[in-house]
Amino acid sequence: MSAPTTFNGWVGEAKGAPLVWKEMPLRAEDEYSVDMDVTHCGICGSDIHTLESSWGPAKYPCVVGHEITGVATRVGKKVTNVKVGDRIGVGAQSGSCHECKRCKAGFENLCSGQRTGTYNGIWPNGDKSYGGYADKWRGDCRFVFKIPESMTNEVACTFFCAGVTTYAPLKRHNVNKDSVVGVLGVGGLGHYGILWAKAMGARVYALSSGTKKKDLALELGADGYAATSNEEDLKPLKGELTHILCTGTGQDFKWETYLRLFQPNGVFINVGLPSWNFPEVSPMLLVLTQASICGSAIGSPAEIEDMLKFAAEHNVKPWIQKYSMKDAPKAVEDFNAGKPKFRFVLEN
Repeated sequence: MSAPTTFNGWVGEAKGAPLVWKEMPLRAEDEYSVDMDVTHCGICGSDIHTLESSWGPAKYPCVVGHEITGVATRVGKKVTNVKVGDRIGVGAQSGSCHECKRCKAGFENLCSGQRTGTYNGIWPNGDKSYGGYADKWRGDCRFVFKIPESMTNEVACTFFCAGVTTYAPLKRHNVNKDSVVGVLGVGGLGHYGILWAKAMGARVYALSSGTKKKDLALELGADGYAATSNEEDLKPLKGELTHILCTGTGQDFKWETYLRLFQPNGVFINVGLPSWNFPEVSPMLLVLTQASICGSAIGSPAEIEDMLKFAAEHNVKPWIQKYSMKDAPKAVEDFNAGKPKFRFVLEN
């Protein structure tokens, strides 16, 4: 049977334009390609940034969505990790060069050659990459993963971006039962941060600018909550934290507020991508706190495999709200209105 050449998806045709459901071309098949019938796709802030060209000009027309799960319907000759009929998922990255030093060292997510985003990217053959607000998807098997038997597709999809973005750095920086983790920002990423750190055995404190998310944070499993705008709330945490996972913060951010919360050798991990830059950090403050400041970009294929196994073993489940795929424009509207608690999922 010949391979399909098109799919249907929600297309952004220009900045500010409404999404339109229409037929689009699938990338060409090759020996490593996998076809998927999409069952679910999470909505991520990156989707909105791309549709609105706020991270740079989008390659319109574009179909966004990079938390995709579904069922494999066709595989190339060299595909060995999945087979037709498997439940599978893909995240924010769908390709790398496989030849640079970073790829060969297991850091494909930081590929210095040709890195292909799941949408708004270009495949090595010149075809555009399209995402999961759609009925079908085709991509590279080396960034496709089998979903654990105990996990549903609707639960699994948001693991592939929000999940690994928060899991990978916590695991990489050895969060464990002796850790005391502050999660800055209680949203789509931050709620995952709380879930992961608790599952890793850490004591966890949710940090947010006000008090409106306190009850939600405690329901997620946080051991405590501090409003970062309230000095009295922060006092008990001074010198207590081993890690801070920053998933979001306001433009009033000051390094002094957070670095003084660390035990010696604390680690500040940033995974948020605001449209503004962090302020300068005082060399004296760094020296006197002996803190490390770092960032993390999604996760490598090996980290994604490790995350899925960990999530299945520890029964980690994100908080999701489902919309029919046909209602994607409404879901995006509600997302922009700040309604998710904590991840929206589109369902075919």
